[in-house]
Amino acid sequence: MDWEALLLSIKLSSVTVLILIPLAILAGRFLAYRHFPGKSWVEALVMVPLVLPPTVIGYYLLVGLGSESWLGRMLEQLLGHQLVFHFSGLVVASILVNIPFAIQPIQRAFEAVPEDVRDAAACCGMSRLKVLFKIELPMVWPGVLTAIVLCFSHVLGEFGVVLMMGGNIAGETKTIAISIYDSVQAFDFASAGNMSLVLLLFAVTVLALTTSLSRRVGGQHVANRR
Repeated sequence: MDWEALLLSIKLSSVTVLILIPLAILAGRFLAYRHFPGKSWVEALVMVPLVLPPTVIGYYLLVGLGSESWLGRMLEQLLGHQLVFHFSGLVVASILVNIPFAIQPIQRAFEAVPEDVRDAAACCGMSRLKVLFKIELPMVWPGVLTAIVLCFSHVLGEFGVVLMMGGNIAGETKTIAISIYDSVQAFDFASAGNMSLVLLLFAVTVLALTTSLSRRVGGQHVANRR
Protein backbone atom coordinates (compact mmCIF):
# COMPACT_ATOMS: atom_id res chain seq x y z
CA MET A 1 0.00 0.00 0.00
CA ASP A 2 1.33 3.40 -1.03
CA TRP A 3 0.20 5.32 2.07
CA GLU A 4 1.66 8.62 0.89
CA ALA A 5 -0.38 8.47 -2.32
CA LEU A 6 -3.50 7.40 -0.41
CA LEU A 7 -3.19 10.26 2.08
CA LEU A 8 -2.62 12.72 -0.77
CA SER A 9 -5.76 11.43 -2.50
CA ILE A 10 -7.79 11.82 0.70
CA LYS A 11 -6.44 15.35 1.12
CA LEU A 12 -7.31 16.19 -2.49
CA SER A 13 -10.83 14.76 -2.10
CA SER A 14 -11.41 16.67 1.14
CA VAL A 15 -10.21 20.02 -0.20
CA THR A 16 -12.27 19.58 -3.38
CA VAL A 17 -15.43 18.81 -1.41
CA LEU A 18 -14.92 21.72 1.00
CA ILE A 19 -14.58 24.19 -1.87
CA LEU A 20 -17.04 22.73 -4.36
CA ILE A 21 -20.08 21.76 -2.24
CA PRO A 22 -20.92 25.28 -0.92
CA LEU A 23 -20.66 26.62 -4.47
CA ALA A 24 -22.78 23.72 -5.74
CA ILE A 25 -25.50 24.50 -3.18
CA LEU A 26 -25.76 28.07 -4.48
CA ALA A 27 -25.59 27.00 -8.13
CA GLY A 28 -28.02 24.11 -7.65
CA ARG A 29 -30.54 26.31 -5.87
CA PHE A 30 -30.26 28.96 -8.58
CA LEU A 31 -30.80 26.45 -11.39
CA ALA A 32 -33.69 24.81 -9.55
CA TYR A 33 -35.67 27.99 -8.91
CA ARG A 34 -34.72 30.35 -11.73
CA HIS A 35 -35.97 30.28 -15.31
CA PHE A 36 -34.05 32.35 -17.83
CA PRO A 37 -33.16 32.28 -21.54
CA GLY A 38 -30.35 29.84 -22.21
CA LYS A 39 -30.90 27.82 -19.05
CA SER A 40 -30.73 24.56 -20.97
CA TRP A 41 -27.34 25.60 -22.34
CA VAL A 42 -26.06 26.37 -18.86
CA GLU A 43 -27.24 22.97 -17.62
CA ALA A 44 -25.61 21.32 -20.63
CA LEU A 45 -22.35 23.13 -19.84
CA VAL A 46 -22.55 21.83 -16.27
CA MET A 47 -22.85 18.27 -17.62
CA VAL A 48 -19.95 18.52 -20.10
CA PRO A 49 -17.36 16.87 -17.77
CA LEU A 50 -19.54 13.74 -17.77
CA VAL A 51 -19.10 13.18 -21.50
CA LEU A 52 -15.66 14.67 -22.15
CA PRO A 53 -12.72 12.32 -21.55
CA PRO A 54 -10.77 13.47 -18.47
CA THR A 55 -7.61 13.65 -20.56
CA VAL A 56 -9.27 16.25 -22.79
CA ILE A 57 -10.12 18.41 -19.78
CA GLY A 58 -6.61 17.87 -18.47
CA TYR A 59 -5.12 18.91 -21.80
CA TYR A 60 -7.04 22.19 -21.91
CA LEU A 61 -6.11 22.93 -18.30
CA LEU A 62 -2.47 22.13 -19.03
CA VAL A 63 -2.44 24.47 -22.02
CA GLY A 64 -4.61 27.18 -20.43
CA LEU A 65 -2.86 27.27 -17.05
CA GLY A 66 0.66 26.41 -18.14
CA SER A 67 3.58 28.84 -18.19
CA GLU A 68 3.13 29.42 -21.93
CA SER A 69 -0.28 31.07 -21.48
CA TRP A 70 -0.92 34.60 -20.21
CA LEU A 71 -3.31 33.27 -17.57
CA GLY A 72 -0.76 30.75 -16.34
CA ARG A 73 1.94 33.42 -16.09
CA MET A 74 -0.41 35.79 -14.26
CA LEU A 75 -1.40 33.09 -11.74
CA GLU A 76 2.23 32.14 -11.26
CA GLN A 77 3.07 35.73 -10.36
CA LEU A 78 0.13 35.93 -7.93
CA LEU A 79 0.67 32.53 -6.27
CA GLY A 80 4.42 32.29 -6.48
CA HIS A 81 4.27 28.93 -8.24
CA GLN A 82 2.73 27.27 -11.26
CA LEU A 83 -0.62 25.52 -10.99
CA VAL A 84 0.62 22.86 -13.37
CA PHE A 85 2.43 19.98 -11.63
CA HIS A 86 1.37 21.35 -8.24
CA PHE A 87 -1.22 20.19 -5.71
CA SER A 88 -3.22 23.40 -6.14
CA GLY A 89 -3.52 22.61 -9.84
CA LEU A 90 -4.98 19.22 -8.97
CA VAL A 91 -7.58 20.97 -6.82
CA VAL A 92 -8.61 23.21 -9.72
CA ALA A 93 -8.82 20.22 -12.06
CA SER A 94 -10.79 18.14 -9.56
CA ILE A 95 -13.29 20.94 -8.98
CA LEU A 96 -13.95 21.34 -12.71
CA VAL A 97 -14.28 17.60 -13.36
CA ASN A 98 -16.66 17.09 -10.43
CA ILE A 99 -19.04 20.00 -11.11
CA PRO A 100 -21.83 17.75 -12.45
CA PHE A 101 -21.46 15.27 -9.57
CA ALA A 102 -21.94 18.14 -7.12
CA ILE A 103 -24.59 20.29 -8.79
CA GLN A 104 -26.94 17.69 -10.24
CA PRO A 105 -27.99 15.91 -6.98
CA ILE A 106 -28.34 19.22 -5.16
CA GLN A 107 -30.36 20.80 -7.97
CA ARG A 108 -32.76 17.83 -8.05
CA ALA A 109 -33.15 18.03 -4.27
CA PHE A 110 -34.05 21.73 -4.42
CA GLU A 111 -36.52 21.04 -7.23
CA ALA A 112 -38.29 18.55 -4.94
CA VAL A 113 -38.92 21.20 -2.25
CA PRO A 114 -42.65 22.10 -2.42
CA GLU A 115 -43.21 25.64 -3.62
CA ASP A 116 -45.91 26.24 -1.00
CA VAL A 117 -43.35 25.60 1.75
CA ARG A 118 -41.15 28.39 0.44
CA ASP A 119 -44.17 30.64 -0.05
CA ALA A 120 -45.28 30.03 3.54
CA ALA A 121 -41.82 30.90 4.81
CA ALA A 122 -41.83 34.12 2.78
CA CYS A 123 -45.27 35.03 4.16
CA CYS A 124 -43.85 34.63 7.66
CA GLY A 125 -41.32 37.34 6.87
CA MET A 126 -38.28 35.07 6.70
CA SER A 127 -35.37 36.37 4.63
CA ARG A 128 -34.02 34.32 1.73
CA LEU A 129 -30.92 33.47 3.71
CA LYS A 130 -33.00 32.30 6.66
CA VAL A 131 -35.26 30.26 4.39
CA LEU A 132 -32.17 28.59 2.93
CA PHE A 133 -30.67 27.61 6.28
CA LYS A 134 -33.84 26.97 8.28
CA ILE A 135 -36.18 25.47 5.70
CA GLU A 136 -34.47 24.35 2.52
CA LEU A 137 -31.16 22.87 3.65
CA PRO A 138 -32.80 20.51 6.21
CA MET A 139 -35.03 19.26 3.38
CA VAL A 140 -32.33 18.89 0.72
CA TRP A 141 -29.53 17.49 2.86
CA PRO A 142 -29.85 13.97 1.34
CA GLY A 143 -29.02 15.53 -2.03
CA VAL A 144 -26.11 17.40 -0.47
CA LEU A 145 -24.88 14.19 1.15
CA THR A 146 -25.10 12.38 -2.18
CA ALA A 147 -23.09 15.14 -3.83
CA ILE A 148 -20.43 14.95 -1.12
CA VAL A 149 -20.11 11.18 -1.44
CA LEU A 150 -20.01 11.23 -5.25
CA CYS A 151 -17.40 14.00 -5.37
CA PHE A 152 -15.19 12.51 -2.66
CA SER A 153 -15.28 9.03 -4.19
CA HIS A 154 -14.78 10.29 -7.73
CA VAL A 155 -11.75 12.37 -6.78
CA LEU A 156 -10.19 9.33 -5.10
CA GLY A 157 -10.32 7.47 -8.40
CA GLU A 158 -9.35 10.30 -10.76
CA PHE A 159 -6.57 9.38 -13.14
CA GLY A 160 -6.57 11.04 -16.56
CA VAL A 161 -7.02 14.66 -15.53
CA VAL A 162 -4.64 14.22 -12.57
CA LEU A 163 -1.92 12.73 -14.74
CA MET A 164 -2.29 15.44 -17.39
CA MET A 165 -2.40 18.34 -14.94
CA GLY A 166 -0.09 17.14 -12.19
CA GLY A 167 2.13 14.48 -13.65
CA ASN A 168 3.58 11.90 -11.29
CA ILE A 169 5.44 13.70 -8.50
CA ALA A 170 5.63 11.74 -5.24
CA GLY A 171 4.18 13.65 -2.30
CA GLU A 172 2.86 16.43 -4.54
CA THR A 173 0.68 15.05 -7.35
CA LYS A 174 1.02 11.25 -7.18
CA THR A 175 -2.43 10.04 -6.14
CA ILE A 176 -3.55 6.50 -5.34
CA ALA A 177 -4.86 5.98 -8.89
CA ILE A 178 -1.48 6.87 -10.38
CA SER A 179 0.23 4.67 -7.81
CA ILE A 180 -1.92 1.73 -8.96
CA TYR A 181 -0.93 2.45 -12.57
CA ASP A 182 2.76 2.59 -11.62
CA SER A 183 2.47 -0.73 -9.79
CA VAL A 184 0.92 -2.40 -12.82
CA GLN A 185 3.63 -0.92 -15.06
CA ALA A 186 6.22 -2.43 -12.72
CA PHE A 187 4.37 -5.79 -12.75
CA ASP A 188 3.73 -5.43 -9.01
CA PHE A 189 0.21 -6.81 -9.26
CA ALA A 190 0.02 -7.60 -5.54
CA SER A 191 0.37 -3.92 -4.57
CA ALA A 192 -1.95 -2.83 -7.37
CA GLY A 193 -4.52 -5.38 -6.23
CA ASN A 194 -4.35 -4.29 -2.60
CA MET A 195 -4.82 -0.61 -3.44
CA SER A 196 -7.61 -1.37 -5.90
CA LEU A 197 -9.39 -3.49 -3.30
CA VAL A 198 -9.23 -0.65 -0.75
CA LEU A 199 -10.84 1.76 -3.22
CA LEU A 200 -13.47 -0.82 -4.20
CA LEU A 201 -14.46 -1.56 -0.60
CA PHE A 202 -14.56 2.15 0.22
CA ALA A 203 -16.79 2.94 -2.76
CA VAL A 204 -19.25 0.12 -2.08
CA THR A 205 -19.44 0.86 1.66
CA VAL A 206 -19.95 4.59 1.29
CA LEU A 207 -22.55 4.24 -1.47
CA ALA A 208 -24.46 1.62 0.54
CA LEU A 209 -24.53 3.86 3.62
CA THR A 210 -25.62 6.86 1.55
CA THR A 211 -28.44 4.90 -0.08
CA SER A 212 -29.60 3.62 3.30
CA LEU A 213 -29.61 7.11 4.82
CA SER A 214 -31.46 8.57 1.83
CA ARG A 215 -34.16 5.91 2.04
CA ARG A 216 -34.53 6.43 5.78
CA VAL A 217 -34.88 10.17 5.39
CA GLY A 218 -37.30 9.71 2.51
CA GLY A 219 -39.44 7.41 4.64
CA GLN A 220 -39.46 9.96 7.46
CA HIS A 221 -40.63 12.71 5.08
CA VAL A 222 -43.45 10.49 3.81
CA ALA A 223 -44.49 9.64 7.36
CA ASN A 224 -44.44 13.33 8.38
CA ARG A 225 -46.65 14.28 5.42
CA ARG A 226 -49.18 11.66 6.45
